[in-house]
Amino acid sequence: MHWLQTIDTGLFHFINRSLGNPVFDWLMPVLSGSGVPWFIPLAVAGVVGTLFYGTTRARLCALLIFLVVAIGDPLIINTIKHAIARPRPCLALSEVVSRLGCTESGSMPSAHAANWFAITTVLFLFYRRSWRFMLPMAVGVAFSRVYCGVHYPSDVLAGALIGAAYALTLAWGFEWVWQTAGRRWFPAWHSAMPSLLQPPAKATASAGPPAGVEWLRLSYVVILALLGLRWVYLASGLIGLSEDEAYQWLWSKHLALSYYSKPPGIAWLQFLGTSLWGDTALGVRFFAPLIAAVMGVLLTRFMAREVGPQPAFWLLLIVTATPLLDVGAVLLTIDPPLVLCWTVAMIVGWRAVQPDGRTGHWLLTGLALGLGFLFKYTAMLQIICWAIFFGLSPAARKHLARPGPWLALGIFLLCTSPVVIWNAQHGWITVHHVAGDAGLHSAWHPTLNYFWDFSGAELLLLNPCFLIGALWVAVVFWKRQPRKPLYVFLFCMGTPVFVGHWLYSFHSRVLPNWIAVSVLPMFCLLVAYASEHRQRLRPFLAVGLVFGLVIAAFVHDGDLIGKLNGTLPAEIDPSHRVRAWKETAQVVENARLKLAATGEPAFIIASHYGLTGLLSFYSPTARAAVKTQPLVYCADSAEPINQFYFWPDYDYRTQRRGQNAIYAALINANPYESDWFWHWLKREPVKRLPPKPEPLDPRIASEFVSVTDLGEQDVVMDDRVFHRVHLWACHQLR
Repeated sequence: MHWLQTIDTGLFHFINRSLGNPVFDWLMPVLSGSGVPWFIPLAVAGVVGTLFYGTTRARLCALLIFLVVAIGDPLIINTIKHAIARPRPCLALSEVVSRLGCTESGSMPSAHAANWFAITTVLFLFYRRSWRFMLPMAVGVAFSRVYCGVHYPSDVLAGALIGAAYALTLAWGFEWVWQTAGRRWFPAWHSAMPSLLQPPAKATASAGPPAGVEWLRLSYVVILALLGLRWVYLASGLIGLSEDEAYQWLWSKHLALSYYSKPPGIAWLQFLGTSLWGDTALGVRFFAPLIAAVMGVLLTRFMAREVGPQPAFWLLLIVTATPLLDVGAVLLTIDPPLVLCWTVAMIVGWRAVQPDGRTGHWLLTGLALGLGFLFKYTAMLQIICWAIFFGLSPAARKHLARPGPWLALGIFLLCTSPVVIWNAQHGWITVHHVAGDAGLHSAWHPTLNYFWDFSGAELLLLNPCFLIGALWVAVVFWKRQPRKPLYVFLFCMGTPVFVGHWLYSFHSRVLPNWIAVSVLPMFCLLVAYASEHRQRLRPFLAVGLVFGLVIAAFVHDGDLIGKLNGTLPAEIDPSHRVRAWKETAQVVENARLKLAATGEPAFIIASHYGLTGLLSFYSPTARAAVKTQPLVYCADSAEPINQFYFWPDYDYRTQRRGQNAIYAALINANPYESDWFWHWLKREPVKRLPPKPEPLDPRIASEFVSVTDLGEQDVVMDDRVFHRVHLWACHQLR
């Protein structure tokens, strides 16, 4: 094998050094993507645009191109790269002409070569003459990687062969599925296109379900595919838990009627998930993708019945391309189950207000409302939405003379009893906490700061095209007479919640997720209206899908941003809040073990409840001790500020007297200059600010005989600093 390596190295030096010339010095970096960060967004826009406006054959080709890149690059090429771990020639060899800089990611195989040859293969399968343009382009890109000094010739050869291979495999796999399952499940479409890869012959008559049913079935296929992909994504360990998830995981180990800041539903849901899959990230989040799938089925069937199967399918895509909802399908916070309960109450409630609505529909509506309250108190707002609906809909008010709505209200009130009982036993602490979060204790000083913060966050999280479209449709619908009853109902179930929070942002800070329950009703109204005005809204929604899918990809894999313009500093990476917590826990645990080696037992005190949960979850020793005696505690307080105040086991002053401790504080401040983005965009070094001294909590200092400052430590993963933690060694708890 040594002779092969010699040939590979010799050929690399020949291409990299001997063929150097001014034309190639300009052209090859461009072929490698340097200086053209707009190429990937433009390519994605072209693919998605083809999906909407191309012929059926062009749409299939674009979809397959999207899939081979989205699956092949992260799952196949990156997996092989990490397994082989071959250093790049710019790191391993001397006298390399490096025209693109040098990174420490693996060299074998080349992702650029794999992607381009995979795309070339797919295009060739659909359009035979495309090789005349695409093959020279693919060869040029592969050659540029060697010329620029970032890959060996064998790297690009392997990438080209692997890319073409998995493109062929995926294309033939889809063809086989179409010939078997497609003939049965989509007979009308199969009749029009008997083969995915061959030009369609003359369509033949086919007995089978109408095309509308096939749109519904396609929605189910997408829902099942997303469910499987999300579970695989969670099981892969690419992201860790968030602070709230880890904090609420501790709740699931102490089941109760309610908690300091939230109702008990999330703790019980995590208890079920971890009972099935253990104390793992998949166990904690198992129900998040399942909730999204159930919600997708309910919405699809509701919209298919009330508006049409094809609009129902587009609603499913819009939900998937909305960052807030897409993240909610992966992270298990209190919002996903609340939104599910709100949606069930909306769908069943619409059935209840029909002329033939039954009391049973109202009972289910009340139960859904009550279960939503057990996950988040925002569920109470739906009662206000119902009041607005009855006020705007004279035909629906006749139901108020019947027992149904009042029975629903009674069931809702019954579901609130666990929270009421717990709060009655604990001084109504939740009422004071929620009022403080909402700013009810402070005087109103009108300001636009919160308004602009809220508006900007919602534009990004709800997708600017979808949010602007939904608000525009709400205004247009309101001006038109007569109003359709369904449109009135959807308007009342969502728009008042969003507009109410928007107006309240003039008073206090409103967190972006507080309006989560309003999103689906507003989008249902948007799609219902768009189904009647396709030509006007279709381009707008298509742009929204492009934007949303690109943002979703970056949110789920922050490393993709580096493919556009170089590696983004980890502490600015949008995914840094759910990454590198295992490494953070290891840094703190190492300090604890070192302190314990001096003789006295040592435990850990975290400065924040979220960090307490994360260190408890990601330290194997602490995770094993959660049910017996905690190893990680939250900094003590004289008054209740979190759930730990109510758990005697977490009073370290009585449980750990005389012992030593490591006090850990996470430094959350942005450590980079304010103009970091422009430096990064121009591929210039991003300057890091000098560290600021982290003050020690005076209460901690008073609780121990002595305290030693251990300084700040960087938490590094994949050669990037994701977190900074300040540690103190605390000796002899008084």
